[in-house]
Amino acid sequence: MTLEFGELLTGRETAGGGRSLFFIAGPCVLEDDSLNFEIADRIAAVSERVGIPAIFKASFDKANRSSLTSPRGPGLGEGLEALRRIRDRTGLPVLTDVHLPEQAEATAEVADVLQIPAFLCRQTDLLAAAGATGRSVNVKKGQWMAPEHMVGAVEKLRAAGAKEIGLTERGTAFGYGRWIVDMRSFDVMKEATGCRTIFDASHAIQLPGGMGNASGGEPRFIETLAGAAVAAGADGLFVEVHPNPEVAPSDGANMLILDRLEPLLERCLRVHAAVRA
Repeated sequence: MTLEFGELLTGRETAGGGRSLFFIAGPCVLEDDSLNFEIADRIAAVSERVGIPAIFKASFDKANRSSLTSPRGPGLGEGLEALRRIRDRTGLPVLTDVHLPEQAEATAEVADVLQIPAFLCRQTDLLAAAGATGRSVNVKKGQWMAPEHMVGAVEKLRAAGAKEIGLTERGTAFGYGRWIVDMRSFDVMKEATGCRTIFDASHAIQLPGGMGNASGGEPRFIETLAGAAVAAGADGLFVEVHPNPEVAPSDGANMLILDRLEPLLERCLRVHAAVRA
């Protein structure tokens, strides 16, 4: 089921009426074509079967890994070509992170959506560069930020020319090794900014530094929190998926097993319908 990401962010109605729930899914970081295609093909097929628009997500660089020796990904040039192949093969819009202002223009030539990582959500030059590309931008709320304080990031993007902006909740740090999701955040951010909101079900269950030199996670709570977020008003879901999270080079402890994606979306669609009713 295909809708442009910008249409989802501006709240375009679906053929059945009402705003569509949508999801963003993919591996944390780009791997080889075989694995990338396996995941992207499944995402496209699940999207069609369940009837929820999908965006493929993967990073060409993970610049904020816990350890200097942690895998980071293929890099800008190789990574963008991999994303281009995925987009051409599946027809899915693609989303990827940018960490530096100078990455924005090249990334916008391939990606439908530029994503600003949580730790960089207040970086003025990065936001301005992303907004100036004309592409849709998804900003992850920083773990130290109150939801209403995302107004500043949105103002910077709009001043640079961005029209289609999503805001993603991934939890807030309270100092005891877990992110805590305030379910009021979705309505608060929408009211403060007018932007549609997304729930990051993978990183919300992250345990920062929980594995010593890497973050751990509690993926058994992904489905519970995703349903709660949809009930609380989230417009979209963000979830990292992998056929075998144990061998994923990045964030395997936070990932949903790929086979669980369709049941998760079916459950969330029922919640979404119930809330709308």
